[in-house]
Amino acid sequence: MIELYQSQRAMRNMRKAAMQRGVVAILDVGSSKIACLVLRFDGTERVGEADGVGPMAGQAGFRVIGAATTRSRGVKFGEISAMQETERAIRTALQAAQKMANIRVDHVIACFAGADPRSYGLAGSIDLQGHVVTEQDVSRVLSACDVPDFGEGREVLHAQPVNFALDHRTGLGDPRGQMGQRLATDMHMLTVDAAAIQNLAHCVKRCDLELAGVASSAYVAGVSSLVEDEQELGAACIDMGGGATSVSIFMKKHMIYADTVRMGGDHVTGDISMGLSVPASTAERIKTFYGGVVATGMDDREMIDIGGDTGDWEHDRRAVSRAELIGIMRPRVEEILEEVRARLDAAGFEHLPSQQIVLTGGGSQIPGLDGLASRILGQQVRLGRPLRVHGLPQAATGPGFAGAVGLCLFAANPQDEWWDFDLPVDRYPARSLKRAVKWFRDNW
Repeated sequence: MIELYQSQRAMRNMRKAAMQRGVVAILDVGSSKIACLVLRFDGTERVGEADGVGPMAGQAGFRVIGAATTRSRGVKFGEISAMQETERAIRTALQAAQKMANIRVDHVIACFAGADPRSYGLAGSIDLQGHVVTEQDVSRVLSACDVPDFGEGREVLHAQPVNFALDHRTGLGDPRGQMGQRLATDMHMLTVDAAAIQNLAHCVKRCDLELAGVASSAYVAGVSSLVEDEQELGAACIDMGGGATSVSIFMKKHMIYADTVRMGGDHVTGDISMGLSVPASTAERIKTFYGGVVATGMDDREMIDIGGDTGDWEHDRRAVSRAELIGIMRPRVEEILEEVRARLDAAGFEHLPSQQIVLTGGGSQIPGLDGLASRILGQQVRLGRPLRVHGLPQAATGPGFAGAVGLCLFAANPQDEWWDFDLPVDRYPARSLKRAVKWFRDNW
C-alpha cells in the first residue's frame, strides 16, 4: 500500500515536470483503437494556485498539437493481453502524433477500461479545537479514513476526497482557512486489478516513455461528456467501447462510483460475423453503415448486400434484410444495457436527485440506441460528445474520443487525490468496507 502511494506520488511529480517542459502525450489504450494526443501547455496557471484543493487544483491552459489513432492490437476487455503487439500499436500511434506535432514527447498519461474496478465510499473525521483548517488538517482527515481490506493483487487507482464537512456544514469543496471544531471528509476510492496497471506501466516503459499518470477511462469519459450541471446534480456516464463498457456516476462534480461491463461494440460485431457467416472486417462495415436496434416496416424491404470474396459466386452474392441485421444486433445491445442497469442499481443510482444518463464512446453511435437505452435504463438518456478542446482535429471530436479528451482535461486540471497531501504513512488500517453509495443518502 505504501509502495503504491509512493509510485502514485512519483507519477504526480513527473506530471508537474512534464507541465513545466510544456508537452505531454495522452494515450487512450482501448480494445478497438489506441488514440494518442500530444498536448502543449502554455504555462499559465488559470484558476487558483497550483496546490489548490478540490476540482480546480492547478488548472492550466493547453492545446492539442498532434493526434493519431491506430487499430488496437493485443488488448482484450480493455486490458493488455499481448504485450509486444500492444507495444507496437502504441509506438505507431505515438510516432504519428509526434510527427504531426513536430516534437518529441517523453511523458505520457494513460487511461484504460476493464481491470475489474471496485468503488468504496470512505469516511473520516478529526477534532480541530476551533482553529483554522490548514493543509496539514486536510492530510490528517484523509489519513483518518478507514481503508477497507480490498484484497491481494489490487491497487488503488483513484482516491479522491469528494466532500468536506466542518461541524454541521457539509458539501464544502475546500475547507482550508475556515474555522470549526470538527472536520470530516467523504472519500471515493477506486481499486483495480494490480496486474492491469503494472502491464500498462511496463508497456509504456518498453516504448521508452515515462508514465506520468494513469486514470480509469470510466472517470475521464465522464469528465469530458457530462456538462457541468450534470456533474453537479448527479448523472451517469456510460462509455461504450469496443471490448468493455465503462460506467461512472458523478455527483457534486466528483466521481463517486465506477464499474465496467466486459462487453462492448466488438461483441456486437462478433454476433454479426457469426450470424451472417462473414469475416469480422465485413461485419464491422455492415454494422457501421446499416446497423440499428429498432426495426420499422421499411427494414423488411431494405436489402443489404453482404458481398464476400470466397470466389463462389452464389455465396458471395448474398443479401440480408436490415430487419434481420437488427434482429442479430438488438439482443446483444440489450444484454449490455441490462448489465449496465444492474451496475447502476447496485450503486443506488435511483437515490440521486437527478437521474440523467449520458451515452458516449464509439459503441454509442448505433442508430436508435438512445431510445432503447431510455426503455432499459430510465427516462433521461442523451447521447454525449466530448467537450471541444483547443486544436483537436475534427476527426477526433466524436463520441469515440470521450476517453482521450477527458484524459486531456484530467492532465491539465487534475482533481485532488489522497497522495497529493503529506499523509502520515504509518496508518493504513483495514476496518470498514462500505459500498460507495451509502453516504449519498446520509449526506445529500
